[in-house]
Amino acid sequence: MNTLALGPQWLDPDYLIATFGLIGVLVIVFAESGLLIGFFLPGDSLLFTTGLLVTTNKLDRPLWLVCTLIVLAAVLGDQAGYLFGRKVGPSLFKRPDSRLFKQENVEKAHEFFEKHGPKSLILARFVPIVRTFTPIIAGVSRMNYRSFITFNLIGGALWGAGVTLLGASLGKVEFVHQHIELILVAIVLISVVPIAIEFLRARGKKDEAPAPGTDRDGAPAEPARRGRHAKR
Repeated sequence: MNTLALGPQWLDPDYLIATFGLIGVLVIVFAESGLLIGFFLPGDSLLFTTGLLVTTNKLDRPLWLVCTLIVLAAVLGDQAGYLFGRKVGPSLFKRPDSRLFKQENVEKAHEFFEKHGPKSLILARFVPIVRTFTPIIAGVSRMNYRSFITFNLIGGALWGAGVTLLGASLGKVEFVHQHIELILVAIVLISVVPIAIEFLRARGKKDEAPAPGTDRDGAPAEPARRGRHAKR
């Protein structure tokens, strides 16, 4: 199966699976789920392609086994991220930027976690970059471990098995085989939508915020009255 390259060849799902097999898929899922270096890996498109290759017998493994192992890798990845966050703690927010680490990614994940609480461990699974840093932030915040395990299992199952099964189901459709390049592009675009929405929403709030000393219309704000019986 030839797919459209969405970046370097070593990020192309078809190339990765053909080169490293199921073991490579599991390593990538683990890394993207909770290791700082895994945020750039192609999680969604990789899982979709894996399911598609299983159902077309190009990946010779039972679908139930593939899904089980992927969910296990995703759960263990988040577990590693959580433990890393607990160990590193607040120092993560002081770490300088590098080629593979951007402070803004940590801040986005922190905002996402603060906004959605424990359920962010489920929602973040479907948001690139954020899914890598959210379990780490949960560890930094010292989230209750029992709650973490619960939401980690649910999120890992919904994402890991869900996207793989979606690829396996659509892999039986002839249209998908004929337009696999467009399908993978669509998956990438859909996975980026949540980030774009949050960016536009944050930008809109910033533009709407009045400048200091002015009201929402830009006029100078009236001094606050000291009370109902203030002297005229």
